Amino acid sequence: MALVPMTLRGAQKLREELEELKTNQRPRIIKAIAEAREHGDLKENAEYHAAREQQGFCEGRIQEIESKLSNAQVIDVTKLKNDGKVVFGTTVTILNLDTEEEQKYQLVGDDEADIKVGRISINSPIARGLVGKYEGDEVSIQTPGGKVDFEILKVDYLAD
Repeated sequence: MALVPMTLRGAQKLREELEELKTNQRPRIIKAIAEAREHGDLKENAEYHAAREQQGFCEGRIQEIESKLSNAQVIDVTKLKNDGKVVFGTTVTILNLDTEEEQKYQLVGDDEADIKVGRISINSPIARGLVGKYEGDEVSIQTPGGKVDFEILKVDYLAD
């Protein structure tokens, strides 16, 4: 499996979730299963079946996170040479040349993307159109709404 780029913040959030699942959720679910078993007949025991279902979700998520972390290529952009080039993890301020609207995005991995806080996936059309370009460049990017022209105003290599 290929390495998946991830920011320091993204890797830390996954580690925290994994810790929560293993130290709190898993033991709570195991206890709930044990308590439900004490109620007798398992075939018609809704609490038992609900707890088993929760256990399945929990174990599945633990495996998913462990897999993601084992295949993660954690990138700390603050350790990269800031030459104004747009790369994974950088925070880019762009100007829409048609609307004069300024936007600021951090280019992150798929799991970390959250447009509400300005984090876009490295695989999004805008990110793909910006990667490899430099501060001051003008780029034309095919978006779902059509072709849009942007100017790259600033490229920051900031900590998350």
